[in-house]
Amino acid sequence: MELHKVKAIVTGAGSGMGLHFAIRLAEHGAQVAGGDIDEGGLKQLPSSVHRRRLDVRSSKDIAEFTRWAGEAMGGLNVVISNAGILRDGLLVKRDKESGAVVTMPDEQFESVISVNLIGATYVIREGVAEMVRRGERGVVIAMSSAARHGNRGQSNYVSAKAALAANALTWAREFAPFGIRAVAIAPGMVETPMTRGMNPKAREAIIERIPVGRIGTPEDIWLGVRFAIECEYLNGVTIDIDGGLRL
Repeated sequence: MELHKVKAIVTGAGSGMGLHFAIRLAEHGAQVAGGDIDEGGLKQLPSSVHRRRLDVRSSKDIAEFTRWAGEAMGGLNVVISNAGILRDGLLVKRDKESGAVVTMPDEQFESVISVNLIGATYVIREGVAEMVRRGERGVVIAMSSAARHGNRGQSNYVSAKAALAANALTWAREFAPFGIRAVAIAPGMVETPMTRGMNPKAREAIIERIPVGRIGTPEDIWLGVRFAIECEYLNGVTIDIDGGLRL
């Protein structure tokens, strides 16, 4: 698909990769509807981008946002399900001072699943439903992560991102009758507000393991997103863009 023909939803568009994707799409003449729970962040988007507050923890919010976006752009053919959060921690650990066994709180695990898996999946679901209603062919892109291969201290995040990668194939099969492709993109460590909030020691340890010797940028990941949109023979796969971190 040519970028100037794109009518895209981008979630998490108020910062980080989502903001970069929305800006890049707009620069190439695409129509874009950006959503984020942070309305202040959405103000960074170009004036040509449609914007609206979106809480992906709410299926009602997602459905309303998707319908609004379809109306605002006169159609929909690309969905980039990008919104996500980190709440890292060991599933089970022993407290260094007391020696007590401590487990990850339910809320810490479930909050990440709610945003990164359930919310991300509902964005895909509602986006595809809107595309089918309008008779549009296109592609849905789920942002997975290199963490899908397993990463200490991220049981919640890994669970969500691995599921999205697996569903790229599931959705490719399910959406094929509608002419809709499904792709997952799995970034490694990327310079965003979310990763800057990581434990500094953990962050540095990951960077040291990257064969190309540097942290990624939103532009690195945008190149994968662009490929997924433009290459209409790409379907049902997960693209790792991680500098070789998984090796």
